Amino acid sequence: MASSAEVFEKVRETLVDALGVDDDEVTQEATLIGDLGAESIDFLDIVFRLEKNFDVRIPRGELFPENLAAPDSGFVKDGVVTEAGLAELRQKMPHGDIDAFAEDPKVENIQDLFTVAMICKFLEAKLAKG
Repeated sequence: MASSAEVFEKVRETLVDALGVDDDEVTQEATLIGDLGAESIDFLDIVFRLEKNFDVRIPRGELFPENLAAPDSGFVKDGVVTEAGLAELRQKMPHGDIDAFAEDPKVENIQDLFTVAMICKFLEAKLAKG
C-alpha cells in the first residue's frame, strides 16, 4: 500500500496535469477552486485522472458529492447548510473536514471542503480497502 507521502505526490502530479498549475501551488491545504482555479468541468477530469493514476474506480459523486446544496435538497436554509445538511455531508464526505466547514456553514463555503488533503484522505481510505 502507498504511504501518505506517495499518495500526496501522485495527487500533486495529477492536479498539476489536470489544472496546469505549478507543483509548488499544490499543498495539502490548497482548495481546488479557490487556490488552484478548478472549475466544475475540471472535477470530472480530476476523477478520471485519479482513477487512471491510482488504478481505482471512483463512482460518480463519491469523491465530490453532487447537489448537496441544491435549494430543493432540504439541507439549506437562507444560504446556510442546516444541521441535517451537515449530517448528510459527514455521511457522504467522511474524507472532508466537515467540522471546520460547520464553523461557518454558508453554501458558498462548501467549495472550501474540496482540498488536496481531502483527496489524499479519500484515496488512502480507498486504497486501504483494496
